[in-house]
Amino acid sequence: MPATERREMVLEAAVAEFAAHGLAGTSTEDVARQAGISQPYLFRLFPTKKALFLALVERCFRRIEGAFTAAAGDLTGDEAMTAMADEYERLLDDRTLLLLQMQIYAACGDPEIREVARTGYKHLWEMVERITGLPYQTVVDFFAVGMLMNVGAALDLPSVDERWTRWCPKD
Repeated sequence: MPATERREMVLEAAVAEFAAHGLAGTSTEDVARQAGISQPYLFRLFPTKKALFLALVERCFRRIEGAFTAAAGDLTGDEAMTAMADEYERLLDDRTLLLLQMQIYAACGDPEIREVARTGYKHLWEMVERITGLPYQTVVDFFAVGMLMNVGAALDLPSVDERWTRWCPKD
């Protein structure tokens, strides 16, 4: 198997581990075992555990960016933003992706991780501005609601039928 395919396989195995346990709590031995490779081979593909995590950070933002781009298609303005918002709601059904995002933000105490996450977030933001063409404050509100939805999904608020959770999309 070519190294690029093997890297993808390792990243697939690593997503669940890092989403569940975070950077500090994830064992490269467990990732290697899940990927069906040896730990030394893992370190040939990714020289450090942090390098593996950084690859996941970049991959996570690319996935969201790709989903937003596909959802918007040829749309612009409010229609594009609504399509991206609807797609993000669907993405939140992937609990592993959601938890990985939360782990990424939690790991931003590390300057290198913070810089890669900041760059990914910036590219996502700029893409939303470019596609929608909407005013700055509208984009701020879009991302603010997105972060609120992250918290709501992490807390499984769609399953809570109380007044304070009515803002949260229900299944």
